[in-house]
Amino acid sequence: QVQLVESGGGLVQAGGSLRLSCAASRRTFSSYAMGWFRQAPGKERELVAAINWSGARTYYADSVKGRFTISRDNALNTGYLQMSSLKPEDTAVYSCAAGADRPQLVIVRYDYWGQGTQVTVSS
Repeated sequence: QVQLVESGGGLVQAGGSLRLSCAASRRTFSSYAMGWFRQAPGKERELVAAINWSGARTYYADSVKGRFTISRDNALNTGYLQMSSLKPEDTAVYSCAAGADRPQLVIVRYDYWGQGTQVTVSS
């Protein structure tokens, strides 16, 4: 079992930045792929960004490419999502998740989930 706890959400004006953190409870986190998901009211959950166990491979949804950066520090059992140039449409609950690494990050099955953190972008 891996427990994940997100932090760093909040209210920010459009154009601003936030950095989300995802702290894992076990060192085995370093062997898992990690993903950041978001879900806005009335919308389906979507994969925003993902990173493989070593950090060598990343994936970004088209909607966030060039604005968001995913990273991880395995020594600290922590993952990050740096969000810049935020837009009102980025408003959502953001959750991190971990799962067995796969050659294609979009097909990772995520077995462990955090509780989520609210990000609100005002116009």
